[in-house]
Amino acid sequence: MTLTLTDVTGGYGNLPVLKHLSFTVPDGQIVGLIGLNGAGKSTTIKHIIGLLTPTGGSIAIDDTTLAQDADAYRRAIAYVPETPVLYPELTLREHLELTMMAYDLEQAAAWPRADAMLAKFRLANKLDWFPAKFSKGMKQKVMIVAAFMAEAKLTIIDEPFTGLDPLAVHDLLDLVAARKAAGGAVLMSTHILATAEQHADAFVLLKDGQVRASGSKAALQQAFGMPGASLDDLYMAMTKEASNG
Repeated sequence: MTLTLTDVTGGYGNLPVLKHLSFTVPDGQIVGLIGLNGAGKSTTIKHIIGLLTPTGGSIAIDDTTLAQDADAYRRAIAYVPETPVLYPELTLREHLELTMMAYDLEQAAAWPRADAMLAKFRLANKLDWFPAKFSKGMKQKVMIVAAFMAEAKLTIIDEPFTGLDPLAVHDLLDLVAARKAAGGAVLMSTHILATAEQHADAFVLLKDGQVRASGSKAALQQAFGMPGASLDDLYMAMTKEASNG
């Protein structure tokens, strides 16, 4: 198992958002993190990447926690945030060089990977551009190239399709499939349920900071008592539970 959350409780200060959260993202699998707005998806991701500290439970990557070995833990994670975060004073080339330094990558091996993705996302002639010249979609592509260049054990992508054109969405899904094929673990938070249903191996459905159901689509169907239901049907059922609860 790559990522394991065990009985995780946490939130912001004294405001608990996550309540006894437990799930895994195994090697070689794509897991979709699904939930209503406010269900705790972003808070969960912030706890995994170390921006927030759980008040209870544990988070481990290959049995290593952030407290045990912060460098190893952080280098095991590549992250594509919902909103791109770039340094205005650095060019695209310098962003990628900074990523290589952060992950201790050999440039001779990392640049060919980066160049292939830059060509795929039509950024190959933009290496000397500064972020001020990039559209939101182009900024998101820079984040994607930097993250996937790292070839980390765990790749986390938060609402990755925001601002991307349909061709870029297709190209990103190709990268996700390649990480899975290489044995990497992928946690993908998205509201695009049809895409999640088509590409994810398993799902974690969050409701009010708790896991309502997790596992394969068949496992979710069983948990909701809805054999043959689509992911959209299951999501709507959870929405009705939330409104009735």
